[in-house]
Amino acid sequence: MAMKLDKVVPFGRSLDEYKCMFNLSPVDLDKKIIGVSDGPASFNAEMKKRGKSIVSIDPLYQFDAKEIDTQFYHVVDNIISQVKQTPDDWVWTYHNSPDQLRENRVIVLNKFTRDFEAGKLEKRYIVGELPTLNIESNQYEMALCSHFLFLYSEQFDYDFHLSAILEMLRIAEEVRIFPLLTLNLEKTPYLEPLLHELKSQGYLATVEKVKYEIQKGGNEMLRVTKI
Repeated sequence: MAMKLDKVVPFGRSLDEYKCMFNLSPVDLDKKIIGVSDGPASFNAEMKKRGKSIVSIDPLYQFDAKEIDTQFYHVVDNIISQVKQTPDDWVWTYHNSPDQLRENRVIVLNKFTRDFEAGKLEKRYIVGELPTLNIESNQYEMALCSHFLFLYSEQFDYDFHLSAILEMLRIAEEVRIFPLLTLNLEKTPYLEPLLHELKSQGYLATVEKVKYEIQKGGNEMLRVTKI
């Protein structure tokens, strides 16, 4: 088993990782985007520096930057230790090693925390959690969900996943979710029934290869669009 976590942990990813995980083109980056369950990602902060404003939503944002920093350091060494104990389960092409993975996560966290308080005032970071978001319908062109849905399939059941995806489709024209593997490096059991259900409700749902892989075999995303 690659990873054992009792709850969602505050790990964030960078703008470059988002571009790779979600096949984001320059045109995509100009769209009105919401990052759902972004955690302490630096995606928002880095987009802001490039003159592009997105919104991130996560229950983690009820805490201040110092508390989020504390929560990260409470879990990071245990996670890296588990990674080191299962070397065959990981692909070291983007991150060269477990130690570099840790270094990169710290860099991401620091970019996030430096931006967080100002971003809250600008309403770029808002408190909320799936499967119910306090956001008006059709506000965004794209919703991105990184390392939450599917990854935590053991903690959240099929009905939760369906409700969460439909909720993101309520507020955005398109939804992209990465990865499609669980923490156990298994393809989530929810994917096929979700594809069937979403198609039956009139959505276009496809699985696409992406340029990012750290979990072995975890190089696919789900893209769902309104027809």
